[in-house]
Amino acid sequence: MPWMLPTILRNLLSRPVTRRYPFDDVREPFAGYKGRIDFDADRCDLCGDCARVCPSLAIEVTLESRQITYDPFKCIYCATCVEICLPRAIGQDRRYTKPALSKGVETIEVPV
Repeated sequence: MPWMLPTILRNLLSRPVTRRYPFDDVREPFAGYKGRIDFDADRCDLCGDCARVCPSLAIEVTLESRQITYDPFKCIYCATCVEICLPRAIGQDRRYTKPALSKGVETIEVPV
């Protein structure tokens, strides 16, 4: 056991190796990172193409109430909905998704 003493002292007196994410040192995402899905309700025409091509069924389009329901916890961030959207109402930014305490669903109201 005495052979471990230098390692124990070095670890006690040095900085932590891990980052304090999300509090400190949030680094820039790597190239090709597919981040958070954003909807632009003003550009959306409620065609429903995004909901049809979503492999994880994370997007639902309701024509009667003019709403888009998006579940980020079902989403696999494949960006298929971004590529298929003709009016470019769906985008993907390069921000990391923040940790969440509970699962929630986003509802986007599309104006007339």
